[in-house]
Formats: sequence, C-alpha cells, structure tokens
Amino acid sequence: MVGLLEYELDGRDLGDVRFAISPINELALSLRTFREPGRFPVHLPWLRETQDARDRLDTTMLRALSNDALSTPDFLSPRPHSPLTRIDTELQALARVEDERLGADLRAVHPDGLPYPLRGSAVAVRSRMLRALRAYWDSCFAPWWPRMRGVLQADIVHCGRVAAAEGVGAMLGGISDRVCLDGDVVRVRLTSPLRIRRGTRGEGLTLVPSLFTRGATVPIGEDEPPMILYGARGSGALWQVEPRRSPAVLGDLLGATRAGLLTALEVPASSTELAGRLGVTTPAVNQHLRAMRDAGLLTSARHGRSVLYLRSELGDALVAGGGRMSAEDGTNGV
Repeated sequence: MVGLLEYELDGRDLGDVRFAISPINELALSLRTFREPGRFPVHLPWLRETQDARDRLDTTMLRALSNDALSTPDFLSPRPHSPLTRIDTELQALARVEDERLGADLRAVHPDGLPYPLRGSAVAVRSRMLRALRAYWDSCFAPWWPRMRGVLQADIVHCGRVAAAEGVGAMLGGISDRVCLDGDVVRVRLTSPLRIRRGTRGEGLTLVPSLFTRGATVPIGEDEPPMILYGARGSGALWQVEPRRSPAVLGDLLGATRAGLLTALEVPASSTELAGRLGVTTPAVNQHLRAMRDAGLLTSARHGRSVLYLRSELGDALVAGGGRMSAEDGTNGV
C-alpha cells in the first residue's frame, strides 16, 4: 500500500513556498553511504577520495545514526530557514535538542534496541555524536562543500525560474515524480503505508534540495515542520571532471576554456563548481566568466555569497550555431 502525506496550504502559504539549504541534512543523509555505497554510484569518486579520512573517524557512532532501511533520526533533519544556512549554526541547534526528543528519535530509528554508541546518558550520547559529526564534516565535507553548495544553489535558481515562468505547480511536479500540487494541497507519495494530512498553519512549505536523495523525503512526525527534501538537479555531474570539449568552430572563436564554459552553462552554475567540473582554477574561471558576461554571452545573478552564471540568448545562439557549422563542415569537437 502506497502512503501519502498531504500539506494543505492556505492562500498565503501557497505564496510562501520557499527554498533553503541544510548542511546537516546533507551530512546526515550521506551517512547512508557508510552502509551501502553501491546504492550511491554518483558519489563513488568522493567516497574513494575520502576513504582514508573516514577510516580515522568515529565510524561506530556514525554508522549507528542510520539503520538497515537507511533511515536517520529526525533531529538530524531540521528545517533550514535560508539558502545560506551554516553547519556551525545547525550543530549548535543540535546541541540544544531536548533529551526526551533525542532518545525518542533514536529509538524510532532502532526500535529493536539501541546500538552500543547510542546507549547511556543523553549528555554522553549527544557529546560523542557532536564530536563525530564535526570531525566528519571537517574532513569529508568542508573541502568539497563549495562545490556541493554550488550544485544545490543552481538547482534553486532553476526551480525559481520554472515557478516564475510556469507556476508553482509545474515547479513542484518537476522536483520529483512523487510530488504534485492539487489545488492548494501538496501531495507527496510515501514508501511507507502512512496517510497523513496536515495544515501548514501559516508556516509555509520549505523545499530543500539534496545531493544524497533521489526521490522526495519528508519528516512524518506530527510536530515536524512542513518540509520536502528532494534530489537536486546536476548531482550526476558533481564529481565529474569534464573534458573541455566543444564544437571546433566555437573553440577556434573563443578558445578551448571559454568554449567549454559556455557549453557547460546550459544550466546555472557557480565559478567554483565550474572549476571543479572542467579542471581549471577558480580565479581563471572567474576571469573568463566576467569576460564572456561583458560580451553578452552570459548572464549572472547573485545567490547569497555566490554568483551563478547562465548562458544568455546570444550564448545559446552561438553554441547552437557552432554545432551546426561543425556538422556541416565535417569537423570534430576538440
């Protein structure tokens, strides 16, 4: 039996669908890769890169924070309030989680008995958990977080454009095939047989893109805030270093690096993300992006502390024209 969660929005809430990014959500969801890395093939390059660092962590505690069904405690999935949420802020909030809730959420993940690292006083468990999560973030996330955040921010920009052009319903349907808007009700199909309907009571609905989920995930506790975590667009290319290939005509005109950047910017991206994908330094990428923006080939928009770039109509025409010319004269991409 397929379950269903319904968020009933009033008129004000329908206009208060907001986006946010949660570092601790990403940290918690990534714990599932400890148990079944084969289910997350997109992240295998990152897992290989961080293997030595993970071997030095408190993996006993980190593994205990998920179960065989790959569920994690709800207190590790707080509702973020901004696309600029910082891990320090969320870890400080985690340190203030009440003892009763801490224990209840852990028992919900492990109903047949708590693993050894989660036994003992709430103070001791919380302290060890915070140390383990902080060490995991510092060694395995912090060096790559600008790249991860760039993909998440690019997804938010894309969703915002869809909502502006086609409406909130089209945007919600686009984030996952398990999500739809019917009138003023947002419906999310669940993998469990639960059926839940709740109003948002003026809280609005927060949409949180994630690199570590493919469908749509929602908190199902009665007191949990209205929130949907969904798989971010572009996560498939997160760890991919792309060759700077482009039609020969475009490369001859702009140079290989600028042609590669223009080709890649079919979807919004930050300079940090592009540097990782193309194997070019971030300062060099910034220089090329500014030059192409000044020439009218790109548009840019600030999103928090990052600037996201996207091909302009002129850039689209140039890429399309370069491809046609290469096909016509028989040249190959470089």
